[in-house]
Amino acid sequence: MKILITGGAGFIGSATVRYLINNTKNEVLNVDKLTYAGNLESLESVEEDFNYSFEKIDINNFSLVKDCFLKFKPDAVIHLAAESHVDKSIEGPREFINTNIIGTFNMLEASRYYFESLTNITKSKFRFLHISTDEVYGDLGNSKIFFTEESKYSPSSPYAASKAGSDHLVKSWFRTFNLPVLITNCSNNYGPYHFPEKLIPKTILNALNQVEIPVYGNGKQVRDWLYVEDHVDALYTILKDGKLGETYNIGGNNEKSNIEVVNKICSLLDERSPRKKGIYSDLISFVEDRPGHDFRYAIDSSKLKEELNWKPIESFETGLTKTVEWYLANDSWLSKVTV
Repeated sequence: MKILITGGAGFIGSATVRYLINNTKNEVLNVDKLTYAGNLESLESVEEDFNYSFEKIDINNFSLVKDCFLKFKPDAVIHLAAESHVDKSIEGPREFINTNIIGTFNMLEASRYYFESLTNITKSKFRFLHISTDEVYGDLGNSKIFFTEESKYSPSSPYAASKAGSDHLVKSWFRTFNLPVLITNCSNNYGPYHFPEKLIPKTILNALNQVEIPVYGNGKQVRDWLYVEDHVDALYTILKDGKLGETYNIGGNNEKSNIEVVNKICSLLDERSPRKKGIYSDLISFVEDRPGHDFRYAIDSSKLKEELNWKPIESFETGLTKTVEWYLANDSWLSKVTV
């Protein structure tokens, strides 16, 4: 199978590329604009592989995207390219609208033109897998319920709203144009190669640099944490076996408050790389909460488990330990990325 991946130099994208090259015989074309969060060094282990290729393309350039389809002739698209940092969407929403909505529109239209040119046999194999987020569903507050595939959309941030908009586009291209699409909505990812603007890598980086570890509000906001390699395994399972037109929620079954996560990272670092004086949790500083900060997200992945027999392998404890140990062993990678 020939798979076109957008955003393949990003955190989840690079994990997807590595997974496909290392575990399958598929041919992969990585299409990425290489924004600040895109890092080809995350793909050094596979960059020389015969089945891997890269094109620096902005998905907002429809002509280049369309040409890419004609040249590569993919059997499937995994659409991961997105602006994804909530804080940055509050500071400047325009890029999120451009990339997440207009960029997705371009990918859908290029896919549609390409799909309509295929023979019936090749049409039957084509898939467009769109990766989204649980943040489109909004805030669960203090409730004990979980997001399901039937949960209504109620995004709180410009980032979440832009992803919600892209989800609706994908659904409408299935309904109106019969484009064979699949949608996934995942919980918070973590793991190696994560750009240090998100909670877990930022906490590790700040701790190792002996600087303040900021925690929004009281730190009691709850997230479901999904190890990135588990997420990628789910994506490939859905790409192969998912029912067209369906949405699948992907969660890690690991609800933790932000302050729990930060304290656990500090404890792991205390064990593996102790400070000369004091402990890492001494660096924690509670800062003013961000606008529109949702309190709780939690994913119900039972549909994915029951229909496609998928479940995560890593617990939060094992996944976080692997993550901390990777950052400790890869300080050269860390030194080359900046927030």
